[in-house]
Amino acid sequence: MRVLILQHSPAAGPGRISQWLLERATAVHICHLHAHARLPRLDSFDLLILLGGPMSVHDEVKAPWLAAEKRLLRKALSAGKRVLGIGLGGQLLAQALGAQVRPCAASEIGWWPVEKYPSAQDSPLGLALPERLMAFHWHGESFDLPKGALPLYRSAACANQGFIWQERAIGLQCLLQSDLQSIEALLQSRPKGWLSAEQDAGPESVEDRQAILAGIPHCSGLAPTLFRVLDYLSGPHPTLR
Repeated sequence: MRVLILQHSPAAGPGRISQWLLERATAVHICHLHAHARLPRLDSFDLLILLGGPMSVHDEVKAPWLAAEKRLLRKALSAGKRVLGIGLGGQLLAQALGAQVRPCAASEIGWWPVEKYPSAQDSPLGLALPERLMAFHWHGESFDLPKGALPLYRSAACANQGFIWQERAIGLQCLLQSDLQSIEALLQSRPKGWLSAEQDAGPESVEDRQAILAGIPHCSGLAPTLFRVLDYLSGPHPTLR
């Protein structure tokens, strides 16, 4: 499995995905779009992974490389490639599939549980995923469910935490790849006092730095679900099983 990872920010790296890549991928290329790296050819990868980032899917003026990334994503979907989008990546995938991406009623930052939709059982992947999961979140926007997609998870603050489309494209809002290093990188990337300002704005779905770091042990519970998703995308198509 040849894997292409599109990274949008130095602070939003692959995290635990790197562990899976060491064991399962035959070739890996990480394209640092934030550093204006050149996008590779469509025929150079089998699985496309889009990571998170602090920008919006609508920020093509501030981040002009977004337009080229969206074109590659649409081509990858049309060509039948496997795709995983996480955070901003999940929003980009939803948008490419025709769904809207818009600001949330409140930011969702920290450790909050997600619950599986009953209809997720209609997918072999959804059937294999846990009913509930304590997940890590870091977003102020979210996606609508694309047409023809099956919802996977929801949280109290966000109705669409994940979806699967045609059993070969998965969008996630929560950050299943989180580990100690990736969470610390996110915290360090923000100005001092930023989390306090978010909490002062009123949302009950924002934890402070201390609570976020105290939740680090939950990372070990995220890894099996992340690896199950990646194994599913890299395995034989369900219709061929």
